[in-house]
Amino acid sequence: MDVKTALEKRKSTRAFLNKEVPITIVNAILEQAKTAPSGVNTQPWKVAVLSGQSKKDLEQKMESEFRAGNKGVMDYQYYPEQWEAEYKQRRKACGLLMYSTLQIKREDKQRQLDQWAANYRAFDAPIMLLFFIDKIMEKGSYVDYGMFLQSIMLSAVEHGLATCPQAALAEYPEIVKKELGYEDQVLICGMALGYEDTTKDVNNYRTGREDLDKLVRYFS
Repeated sequence: MDVKTALEKRKSTRAFLNKEVPITIVNAILEQAKTAPSGVNTQPWKVAVLSGQSKKDLEQKMESEFRAGNKGVMDYQYYPEQWEAEYKQRRKACGLLMYSTLQIKREDKQRQLDQWAANYRAFDAPIMLLFFIDKIMEKGSYVDYGMFLQSIMLSAVEHGLATCPQAALAEYPEIVKKELGYEDQVLICGMALGYEDTTKDVNNYRTGREDLDKLVRYFS
């Protein structure tokens, strides 16, 4: 598969088949992704691969905390505290597109809650990936990490798999670290990994992207 196809095919998938992903394929994806660049070759990534009972135990704890109304606190600030208009507009459009696709109305708070709770189960994908970084690392290593994450997602496409990168899986770092260790690490995010269920409406919409003239300035 060429890079153009992989980039166009990659999307955030939120419904997966109940089909096991062999650990050999997971390892092959991570082997490819670890060739991603990093400043002075620091390779700051640390990955936990969860499946089976380990995944069920952790996701049950996170979902229970969410449904109890206990809002998690990430190890770092992911989103801005004050949203500027252009970002606020894109954020709103993203949410509206998903909920309209699922026909979840604004007043249907229970369905909204149930849909969000699925985040903490990695949307029932067979594999949950969790990503950690040493606390001593600075912003440059977070940039490096983004390239590693994208490499995983593109490699997954080549292997016939789907992914969803998830900040939500890092919302309860204390629960995750108590369950898995990694106490001296920052929990960056998680990722669902599995085979896409193409029959589900939630997988059949795509968010838009801005035209280049809004993003790029040329100097010569």
